[in-house]
Amino acid sequence: MANNSLSIGFFFAFMVLTLLITYWAARRTRTTEHFFAAGGEITAWQNGWALAGDFLSAAALLGIAGIVTSNGFDGMVYSIGWLVGWPIILFLIVEPLRNVGKFTFADVVAYRLSQKPVRLAAAVGTLAVILFYLIAQMVATGSLIKLLFGLPYTWSVALVGAAMLIYVLFGGMLATTWVQVVKAALLLAGGVILAVLVLMHFEMNPLKLFAAAAEKYGTRVLQPGSKVVSGQWDAISLGLGLMFGTAAMPHVLMRVYTVRDSKAARLSILYATGLIGFFHLMVFIIGFGAMVLVGPEAVMKAGGGGNMAAPLLALTVGGDAFFGFICAVAFATMLAVVAGLTLSGVATLCHDVWTNVVRHGTASEAEQLKVARIATVAISVLAIVLGITFEGQNVAFMAGLAFSIACAANFPSLVLAIIWRRFTTPAAVASIMIGTLSSLVLIALSPTIQVDVLGKPLAQVSGAWWFVSLRNPAIISMPLSFAVAIAVSLLTRETNADGRFDEMQHRILFGRSRTMPQSAE
Repeated sequence: MANNSLSIGFFFAFMVLTLLITYWAARRTRTTEHFFAAGGEITAWQNGWALAGDFLSAAALLGIAGIVTSNGFDGMVYSIGWLVGWPIILFLIVEPLRNVGKFTFADVVAYRLSQKPVRLAAAVGTLAVILFYLIAQMVATGSLIKLLFGLPYTWSVALVGAAMLIYVLFGGMLATTWVQVVKAALLLAGGVILAVLVLMHFEMNPLKLFAAAAEKYGTRVLQPGSKVVSGQWDAISLGLGLMFGTAAMPHVLMRVYTVRDSKAARLSILYATGLIGFFHLMVFIIGFGAMVLVGPEAVMKAGGGGNMAAPLLALTVGGDAFFGFICAVAFATMLAVVAGLTLSGVATLCHDVWTNVVRHGTASEAEQLKVARIATVAISVLAIVLGITFEGQNVAFMAGLAFSIACAANFPSLVLAIIWRRFTTPAAVASIMIGTLSSLVLIALSPTIQVDVLGKPLAQVSGAWWFVSLRNPAIISMPLSFAVAIAVSLLTRETNADGRFDEMQHRILFGRSRTMPQSAE
């Protein structure tokens, strides 16, 4: 399997295609506007496919398919949770973000508040989210390259990090967007073909597939249970994290700026929602197909925390050629998402921290591009180190933690900045920091770190006073972040912020005006 020449051929074909895209994009990337937002020249349908590519990560193809294979119906909580977040973006987030901001969500939060403290706090929250999500992608990609080439896991992760570095460093948002479009098309095609090949074993009837799963592993695989989460509160917490975290993921929100106006941004969200919803239906069939045709034991034996369910299913139903194609698609999926995440982190470090905090908006275009490229190298190295450290974790689960942090760190401050006149700078900083830190502390004290990463026996740590049984912290950290924001706002007063609320609302509704100050820029 490690010497599968077809897999390696598909892999190199994708690499050549994406490097050509990067070369083409590099010749058109000369300003920060092009580097971070592709000059706003992406059309709605292109951005819809790119959004789908950004969002349909390794967690969707490998992680959820693996969880469904091992746990049945429970794995769908991830698909449903992630999908429900998109209407929140469409109806609440996208228009304010497109009309008020420039590159990051911090542009909106800081628009009528003090720039320096808000942007620094937003950078902390954004980087925490991005790093957790990067871990998920790097772990899955490393496992796949190890399976595909037979390379040691460490070298596999380093190879992915090097490719990611090239895409972002030279091509910026334009290259990342077209890599996402190509990847989304390949992913949807691969998912549909794999689902059809599975259903051919069951007379093209999904109900017969589910019946076969129930006959082999019991009817509980078709019922909601407690295999993925530790109980009802953990289930609610996971759902909150996935739903509101989707509406606060920095790399998703950043794509709003790549189109011409808010109408195109809304259309692109609609296209993305349809594509993502359709793909998750395919994942359901792929997961149950792997359960019946491959078996959970064989999937777990392949390593990677159950992440190899889809590739092994492709080998079973389509042979070596299709296995190679699905491995290449999975690789493209992870690499593209990693590039998008890296670009989002770079935008935070360059635009929010360096340009607006350190240089107070006076940095030249050349200086900003130089800082952006240095930040790209730094984030790439960090992603490789973290990917190696967290080897063996299920990617859907790790991605779920990233969404939990996003919903507590970013979502409350973003929503309150848009809708509440009374919101102040101290409240925004306190909300973001409490949301981020509480999420990280709760994760550190949960079974996720104590049992899965540190290897301590559950019976030993479960009796400790500091132990938190919830694997997903959103049910505590998000309400806490909202409560802190509201309490601090009521205890403080900021005349300038209050006075500029109407100006911000005008800009949200009618777009940018030439007579208005460009605070966010």
